[in-house]
Amino acid sequence: MLTGIPIFCKPQKGPASSMQPLPPSLYAATAGPAPPTPPLVGDRKADIVVVGAGFTGLSTALHLAERGADVVVVEANEPGWGASGRNGGQVNPGLKPDPDEVEADFGPDLGGRMVRFAWGAPETTFALIRRWQIACDARQGGTLRAAYRPTHAAGVRRSAEQGIRRGLPVTLLERDAAGEATGTDRYLAVIRDASGGDLQPLDYARGLARAAMQAGAAVHGGTPVTALARAEGRWRVATPTGTVTAETVILGTNGYTGDLWPSLRRSVVPVFSSIAATAPLPEAVVRNIMPMRSSLYESGHITVYLRVDQQNRLLIGGRGPQRPIAAPSPVAYLIRYAERLWPALNDADWVHGWNGQLAMTPDHYPHIHQPAPGLICCMGYNGRGVALSTAMGGEIARLASGTPAEGIDMPVTPIRSMPFHSFWRIGVAAKVVQGRLRDRLGL
Repeated sequence: MLTGIPIFCKPQKGPASSMQPLPPSLYAATAGPAPPTPPLVGDRKADIVVVGAGFTGLSTALHLAERGADVVVVEANEPGWGASGRNGGQVNPGLKPDPDEVEADFGPDLGGRMVRFAWGAPETTFALIRRWQIACDARQGGTLRAAYRPTHAAGVRRSAEQGIRRGLPVTLLERDAAGEATGTDRYLAVIRDASGGDLQPLDYARGLARAAMQAGAAVHGGTPVTALARAEGRWRVATPTGTVTAETVILGTNGYTGDLWPSLRRSVVPVFSSIAATAPLPEAVVRNIMPMRSSLYESGHITVYLRVDQQNRLLIGGRGPQRPIAAPSPVAYLIRYAERLWPALNDADWVHGWNGQLAMTPDHYPHIHQPAPGLICCMGYNGRGVALSTAMGGEIARLASGTPAEGIDMPVTPIRSMPFHSFWRIGVAAKVVQGRLRDRLGL
């Protein structure tokens, strides 16, 4: 019998009381059926335990299972329950910092690999979808980064120059061309990256879960982890209904990270991102809204993002209340903004509003940690999680399979807690107000 001192132990609850239903959203209303992922029952051994069945955990499990590892995924609710099944559905390329900054921060070798990895993440994602035939309305129609202030337009032009210099599939669209691409005259400059696109994220999460299971991984929903302990060279992962012992544990809980490992929760800021969606729009209305059918996000201090899905619904997202919402009324300001961009939306029927918690990092880079032997943590995609977390699954699988940290395409760093983290809600609210003011003033 494995013995050891638990690193952390929460009060145990039965699976019926701890399992939370899938929050309402457009995706929950339209997704195909979820695969069966029954709770873990009893005690078992595995090579690797993955905690969290979002994109990070599921992609990692899939890549590990394809390598022949015995993998068990445990998820407190159901696959895609968190932001993986509630995000904007945009498959965006790159990192928040521009390529030149990435290479300046990490040097030409690692920095160059990071650029190639992150800007190639959408193609990695779409290739995985094609290979596993995941039905999730995937569309590689490009990503638009749009600026409506002169200072931000200058930044978009710099980004375009850096991408073109590296041979990335980017095009700079100045004002007239930007208007043709978006259907609005608001934007001064737009960079289009042809590698990006969009998808139905809950369907994608469920498809990843199916793929991981087809590859040989076990995926257990309704299975919260209550304790983590290490003894005799192995980890023991405890849940209300069973345990798994394994050589390696991977934590992929992102914006819903708790206190399972000391300081991890305090190394990222969970930020609610909210989305409103219309009912399917008449063709006469929608034909001039984002006519290229690329997804779009604005270049500003407070990001607004938009796309038209394959059923002609407009989705608009951005920072909203730092609490769960389940209707469009709490984000009426997003609806008003959409109507400002496209007055034809004045009579649109806005039928869905929801949000979820993504994870932000102070340096705006994803964070990979190895805080103890056989323990890997990965989180903090800063709003670019669909493509980045999918691609990161392959890197985590390599790391867990014995590739040295310096051999993967993202840095492995120590966990750094943020001071005053308990006041994150106040800090986020203040940052949103400050960002909106700066965007309004053009700073």
